[in-house]
Amino acid sequence: MQPSPPSAVDLEALKYVSRLLVVFAPAPEDPSFLRQMSLLAEDRGELAERDFVLVVDTDPAAMSALRTKLRPSGFTLLVVDKDGKTALRKPRPWSVREIVRAIDKLPSRQSEIMDALPSGR
Repeated sequence: MQPSPPSAVDLEALKYVSRLLVVFAPAPEDPSFLRQMSLLAEDRGELAERDFVLVVDTDPAAMSALRTKLRPSGFTLLVVDKDGKTALRKPRPWSVREIVRAIDKLPSRQSEIMDALPSGR
């Protein structure tokens, strides 16, 4: 999964289409950021299966619209659900497994899982 810069993200265009996995860091050399990116590199498609767009913002001085809206502090990992609401906010890196487990508990994801089941179940 290739990260998108915050300037390439239109929250309204992604609403009800994709979830956002946003990684904010104070600098590209931040140890938590490096660890998070390493953990995300282990993804075997689980995030794409859940309609994620990865966004990385390591430039607080640029004050991107996404940074202004989501108001991170230092390193912050955020999941924005398809409805545009923040579903998860963490101050430390999380594994893909932890992210997927948290997402699979959301009502929107539960609905997707039910819709994917064959009729009659």
